[in-house]
Parts: sequence; C-alpha cells; structure tokens
Amino acid sequence: MDRRQFLAVGGLTAASPVLARSASDGAGTTADPGLFREVNFIHDGLGLSPREYATLLHDATTQRDLPGDNYSNGGVIEELEQAFARKLGKQAAMFVPTGTLANHIALRKLAGQDRRVLVQAESHFYADSGDAGEVLSNLNLIPLVEGRSTVALGDVQRWVELSASGRVPMRVGVLSIESPVRRRDHEMVDFAQLQHVCGYAREQGIRLHLDGARLFNLPYHSGHGVQEYAALFDTVLVSVWKHFNGASGAILAGDASFIEGLYHTRRMFGGSLPQAWPTAAVAMQFVDSYEADYARAWQATDRVLALLRTDRRFKVRKVPMGTSRFFLSVTDADAAAVRERARQQGVLLPRPNPETGEFAMQVNPSVLRTTPETIAQGLLAAAKA
Repeated sequence: MDRRQFLAVGGLTAASPVLARSASDGAGTTADPGLFREVNFIHDGLGLSPREYATLLHDATTQRDLPGDNYSNGGVIEELEQAFARKLGKQAAMFVPTGTLANHIALRKLAGQDRRVLVQAESHFYADSGDAGEVLSNLNLIPLVEGRSTVALGDVQRWVELSASGRVPMRVGVLSIESPVRRRDHEMVDFAQLQHVCGYAREQGIRLHLDGARLFNLPYHSGHGVQEYAALFDTVLVSVWKHFNGASGAILAGDASFIEGLYHTRRMFGGSLPQAWPTAAVAMQFVDSYEADYARAWQATDRVLALLRTDRRFKVRKVPMGTSRFFLSVTDADAAAVRERARQQGVLLPRPNPETGEFAMQVNPSVLRTTPETIAQGLLAAAKA
C-alpha cells in the first residue's frame, strides 16, 4: 500500500474530531445548525467564519487550562512550535505572525555575508513581498525558471559559476525553493530534481530554505513525507492558517542553533505579537489530523468529479504535477449564476475566470462535512438554468 492509499484508508473509519464538531458541541447537545456546514472550494483550509472560529476557541479554552504566551513566547505557542518541530523532524521552531516575515527572517539569517539568493521567479517571496528582502535586508534576489516551478540542477549551476567568475567574485548564499507554488496553481516541484539541486547546493556551501506554506499537501501527491522534504533544507516554513485554520501565522523550523535567539529579529520587525495564543489554540486542533483529512478530502472529491462527469456540461481539468487545485467549467451556463445557485446549495465556489468561465477549485477537508453524492447533486442542481 503506497502512502496516499494509507492516508486515505486510514481515515475512512471516522472523520477528524474537529470536523465532526458540527454534529455536537462537545457536551452532547446539538450545535448551531448554521455552523460547520458549508463545503468550500475556495480556501486552503476550512474557511472558518468568525463564529465558527470563536466556537473552536471556546472548545480549546474550556477543555483545559490553556497556557497563554508572552509576546509570542511560551505557553500554547511553545506547544505549537514543538509540535511542528516534531512533525518536520527539526530540532526547533518559532512562531511568526506571517509567512512573508518568516521567509524574510530565514533568508536574512541564512545569507549572512553572502547576499546573493536564488529564488523561483514565481515564488511568493520574489513576486509578492514588495522587494522586502532587497529594501530591508540588502538581499540580492536572483529569479530562476520563470514560468516553471521545478528548478533543475543546471539552473543553479549557471548562477553559481557566473557569480564566482565575475571580476568581483561573489558567492551564492542561499537557494530558496517554494513547493507547492501558489502562482503556478499549486504545482509541486519534482522531488528527484529537488534532491539533485539540494545536494549540489550543499556541496557548494549554499544554505537551503523551503517555503513549504502548503507542505503538508505534498505527501499525498508525491509519495514523499514532510520529513523527507524538510531534511533537504536548513530551514522550513509552514503556514499555520492555510491548512491548520489558525487566524494567522506561520512556523519557521530548523536547527536549535539557528532558531535560538531569532525571536529578537522577529521583534525587530514588529512580529512579536503580545498575545498570539488564539491562533495556536485553534491550529493545535488540526496538526495531527490534517494529512489524513486532506487525503480523504481528495478521495471524496474524486468521487464528486466522477459523478459530475456523467453530465456532459461539466468539464474537469487537473494540473500536471498538481496538488490541491483543479479547474471546473460548466458549458451552456452562466458561471456567475451557477456560483450563486451552488451557494444556495451550501457549496461555495470561487469567482469564475472572466475570460474562460473556469472555477479554480481548491480541495480541502470541508468536503468531508457531507457526502460526495450530496455535493455532486448540489452542483448538478446549480448548473440547471
């Protein structure tokens, strides 16, 4: 049995206790029927409403004497850090309020005096951080593989050799890889190529950082565990809010010597929240169950797609080397109207592409809130004019 079969079958007997929250409030009474019901194909996670988040926060604070934190240190924040360090196979971890800041702090420290940093052109840090690395930390970001996700060995070798051969020889300090790549429809980087590139970088003394904001989706699709990925890199970022439904935040993990004292840099950038415990208190409820829930979510989604394919109006397009995203279109129907009718059926769809009419669908554990048949019936009803 391969990893994806194990993850899917291992969770078939019962849903995550938190996903089952819609049936009971934990005290044997019926939960508010308006909560924990919607299936969304929009978010990376459950897309909790404020009331749903408050409900889970209430659970966390009443089930035990929850220890708070002091400026993002100690308490349940420390518990979250330790949980992710174990999951990733790293010695230590630190909570950071955003993934953007976690990437920045990691690359800033990894680079040291070697300020040239290789990144994917489509990566979040290069394309969506407002040149923060250059402006605030004097990093020289070199964009690689525009229009692609996977960085090949030759892509890295070229810049290492070019940097060393100039009239003023320069060293590449860091290679940063994002996988899956959000701007590439959550396409994952080829694992074999990743091994080659990281091995070469280590030989050259180049430090390695993984922007794994959505790392915990990869095992189901690649067959390689999160610790296999993390072991290739000096530091790893994981989003707390995307999959684990915290209100915000990210985890930066690495060796104890790297993480030690890094909270001072976090504070310097204004990132030491006085009270971060409300994020950790909810996220902790999903850390252990997410991988199995995600595998089961894809199993359920594939059943939905099989049912939709019986209707010629529905077209499905999957992403090569894809993870959590697929594309859905409905022919001979107004996409905006389909979206509204689906919402009335309790199925939330993203806004359709204005040119193609396609819906960029995100798979997440919210699909486990009902049966695949119910989801398919809702979408089929929404497609009727």
